[in-house]
Amino acid sequence: MSAAPSTENFYRENARWLAAGLLCTLGSSFGQTFFISLFADRLMALHGLSDGEWGTLYTAATLTSAAVLVQAGRLADSMPLQRLALAILLLYALVALGMALNSSLILLFLLIAGLRFCGQGMMGHIGITATARWFRAQRGRALAVTGLGYSIGEALLPTLAVAAIALVGWRGAWGFVAALLLFGFVPLLGILLAKGRAPKGAEAHDTATGLAGRHWSRRDALRHWLFWALLPGILTPSFIGTVIFFHQIHIAKEKGWSLAEMALGYPIYAGLTVVSMLLAGQVIDRRGAASLLPLYLLPLGIGIALIDQGSGLWVWYVLLGLIGLGQGMSNTMNGALWAEVYGTRNIGAVRALIVAVMVFSTAIGPGVTGLLIDAGIPFPEQGLVMAAWCFVLSAAFVLVTRRLSRELSATAPAG
Repeated sequence: MSAAPSTENFYRENARWLAAGLLCTLGSSFGQTFFISLFADRLMALHGLSDGEWGTLYTAATLTSAAVLVQAGRLADSMPLQRLALAILLLYALVALGMALNSSLILLFLLIAGLRFCGQGMMGHIGITATARWFRAQRGRALAVTGLGYSIGEALLPTLAVAAIALVGWRGAWGFVAALLLFGFVPLLGILLAKGRAPKGAEAHDTATGLAGRHWSRRDALRHWLFWALLPGILTPSFIGTVIFFHQIHIAKEKGWSLAEMALGYPIYAGLTVVSMLLAGQVIDRRGAASLLPLYLLPLGIGIALIDQGSGLWVWYVLLGLIGLGQGMSNTMNGALWAEVYGTRNIGAVRALIVAVMVFSTAIGPGVTGLLIDAGIPFPEQGLVMAAWCFVLSAAFVLVTRRLSRELSATAPAG
């Protein structure tokens, strides 16, 4: 057996494809809630929207994007990735330009849906799908690098966006986003994706099979027990992560914290997300993605439980750190698990459904928790229920992992 390639050699030899995946996930940032929310007050003032009306519009637009993504996401299996990425980027740039110029409420709905579809949906989907297909023996490590784009965007873009708004106004900031996508991301990804990559590892084929040595279709996956067993866990990290940031003003009022003090915790969140992704990648390459199933929700559960404990600001910092640990594990594990279980030939169609489910959870999370707040149940108290949910799922996933491990072992070729 040949020795595993060194970390230095791995990054150097695969820099082209790792950079492409990272650039895709970084590009998703302009369609993520953390970025769009920076313009919320301007958009609400322009169109005369209340908080509830803006939230309803945003939820409806996000659900629309998820519905479209279910169908469009399968293009990652049938269309050359370079062509698909460039087509999405051109649409993305057009939508960003529309945000800069638009004054119509109806068009605002369509533009928000477009940002969510192109950004949160397709850009991340293309990056993760391509990486899962390109790499096999070192898939976990590669997906960890690709996922860094999310953290880089969360760490840098809010500050840059606020500075751009102050310098050229909010419309000018969206114009800059459009230009960056068109003149930055389009040529870079066009070059990086011009050359494909055949996975290395257990076999030399450009696709890897899943359970039972099969290439599973999306219809097959929907009929498989594992998809439905994991569905609650798929929804949970994106639900919790979204509502934490969406309701931070409410949390600040409940706890007596200032937003400026709370913002100091974001580097902790971003840093531990990166650490968690890299460590999860190493574990996946050694033991498989299924080994993380009983673990990845525990930091989320502990973190969200803390929000109801005490009023010291340290609670917020620890919460963000634990949420980052859980999100990092979740991001890397989800990229690898579906390829391990269902193979890579139809991974675009399978992952499109997974991503759509995650987008759906980000849409309903703020609405459901907001209604509970209006009903007199503060978000910190809701956190205890979410924590219990995480712990119950983690216990259930011990049984899921045992069954899945047996099926994966039966699929593995004899050594």
